[in-house]
Amino acid sequence: MIQMEVCANSLSSALAAQEGGAVRVEFCDNLHEGGTTPSYAQLKLAKEMLHILVYPIIRPRGGDFLYSDLEFHIMKEDIKMCKSLNCDGVVIGILKADGSIDKERCAELIALARPMKVTFHRAFDMCKDLEKALEELIELGCERILTSGAAASALLGAEKLKGLITQAAGRISIMPGAGVKTENIAEIIRITGAKEFHASAKHAVKSDMKFRNPGLSMGTSVDEFSFDLTDTATVKKLIELANSNK
Repeated sequence: MIQMEVCANSLSSALAAQEGGAVRVEFCDNLHEGGTTPSYAQLKLAKEMLHILVYPIIRPRGGDFLYSDLEFHIMKEDIKMCKSLNCDGVVIGILKADGSIDKERCAELIALARPMKVTFHRAFDMCKDLEKALEELIELGCERILTSGAAASALLGAEKLKGLITQAAGRISIMPGAGVKTENIAEIIRITGAKEFHASAKHAVKSDMKFRNPGLSMGTSVDEFSFDLTDTATVKKLIELANSNK
């Protein structure tokens, strides 16, 4: 069966993912920035309330994947936190300025994370040489790579994803992600032959606030009176469609 990982932006989303049949959540905060490390409280409660696998993202900020010494130190401390909470794995990604994998720093994070499993996130899509990066991540001992095939979406990168899966030859899982929807998941699976996929399956939830001050904003969101949550029905539908080619 083709399995689904949900990019869960909150504990509520993670619970919806579990109810929908996902086998794992990539747990993050600030999904609009591509995901940052969630809080201790979210992770603690996730491990208490979920029976599916919990893989927090280890990312101290949005933006690129070239980190300062201070940011790297924060990442190490966050991995220690995840380990103390008995998380099943972590999701990491560090690059060098030339677009190559920072093998030294990644190796340090992976060693620190053990026995937790490690996924390398879409920093992979920002690498200069994907085929070389793939071999390096296999050598480092990563369990899987989340990737769109260096394209704007997994559907647009489907042929590249197919090639990466062929190159990997079962040594590491290549998990398509980015823009995965009910409208395209069957086609993505058909082209790539992937055995698992990644999606947020989110929908907007409208705020119940009655009074609203139109004269100010708390951030950059276009609509601050709605928020995104994973939708259980969408998770179920994606899994159904992903397996419809079999």
